[in-house]
Amino acid sequence: MDPRCVLLKRIKQYDFTLKELNLYLDTHPTCPRGLAMFAKYKKLREDAVAEYNDKFGPLTPEQNKNLQNWDWVSDPWPWERS
Repeated sequence: MDPRCVLLKRIKQYDFTLKELNLYLDTHPTCPRGLAMFAKYKKLREDAVAEYNDKFGPLTPEQNKNLQNWDWVSDPWPWERS
C-alpha cells in the first residue's frame, strides 16, 4: 500500500479511537485508565499528523507551515490523494 495511504489510515484509526474514548470519558470522567488511553492516542495522532504534514503536506489549512506560499492548494486536496 502507498505510504501516504498507510499514514492517512493510521490517522483515521486514531481519530476513531479518540472519539470512542471521548464518549467513554463522558460517562466515566475520572477513570484513570480511560484518561491515560486518551492521552496516549492523542499523542499518537499528533505525531502521525506531524509526520503526514512533513512528508505529504497539510491535511487542514491551519497546518500550512510555509510562510512564503499557501501550500494548502499546491497539491491535490487531501481527499484526492488516496
